[in-house]
Amino acid sequence: MTHHHVTGPSGPGSVVLDLGEGVGALVVDAPAERLGDEIEISASGGFWSGGRRTHSLVRERRTAAGTSYAAVYPGLPAAEYTVWLDEHTPAGTVTVYSGQAARFRLTRGGP
Repeated sequence: MTHHHVTGPSGPGSVVLDLGEGVGALVVDAPAERLGDEIEISASGGFWSGGRRTHSLVRERRTAAGTSYAAVYPGLPAAEYTVWLDEHTPAGTVTVYSGQAARFRLTRGGP
């Protein structure tokens, strides 16, 4: 389910990614109109069997390179994840590898 929240922008260095053996991270880049929305993800297979999902908030992220909008999922078990557009519609899948940060670009109609 997508919820909407109002938050201020995040600055450089405001997110710490927990990366290591068996653990990675995911950054879901989103269009500006998704600002404040919670984007859900779910892992395929073992870790979150039974369809368990987690979510993260799309925030404005300001860096020296400019402004972007993203939801960040630090400390994820290495696995394949489904990114959800809404409660029933998958946007696509992305693999999070051990010790690495993966990226997924979310658009209105999918990746």
